[in-house]
Amino acid sequence: MISTLLLLGLMALVAPSMSYSCYGDISALQAPLIPCTAVRASDCGLALVRSSAEADIIRLRKYEVQIKRVARNLCLEPALIAGIISQESRVGLLLDNGWDQERHRYGLMQLGGHQQPFGLWDSEEHINQCSTILVLSINEVRARHPTWTWDQQLRGGICTYRAKMGNFQVYEDDPCDRDSYYVNSVIRRAQYFKRHGF
Repeated sequence: MISTLLLLGLMALVAPSMSYSCYGDISALQAPLIPCTAVRASDCGLALVRSSAEADIIRLRKYEVQIKRVARNLCLEPALIAGIISQESRVGLLLDNGWDQERHRYGLMQLGGHQQPFGLWDSEEHINQCSTILVLSINEVRARHPTWTWDQQLRGGICTYRAKMGNFQVYEDDPCDRDSYYVNSVIRRAQYFKRHGF
């Protein structure tokens, strides 16, 4: 009995956990999506996000161990990394030899061309590099807005990550002011992936 409890305790320490995030709980975030209209029919609504997440999770399984290892080391939710990978590159589906169509951004998490990539486009090294930029982005928002809730800081960090990857400067009080659709889509994808084991 004691050896069984000891073994379970050790497994809990070694196995990836769904609750090791230092940056808030992705499940608790609200993420309203843009309502579908004739103008935005191709990139709106929960159905689109859900259908692309359902397709992407099959490709994400290939990177699950690497994502969880990076997430554990950086104290992030694996689902958040998976959500960004899905949003940015559809888990590599939209890439040509690791590059976007304009050849400005590189890799699963779409590192901006102004930054030196580490590793191959789909390597753990690349996932770690971009996830580290995400952590720095969240911490930057935390430092600028210490009175914000953790949820607001996490949302702001996701928007700041996107701005950094696109080589944009973030000057607004709320970095999501310019594009809340991106962060809402990442959150919805991440929530789906968390429900399915990430």
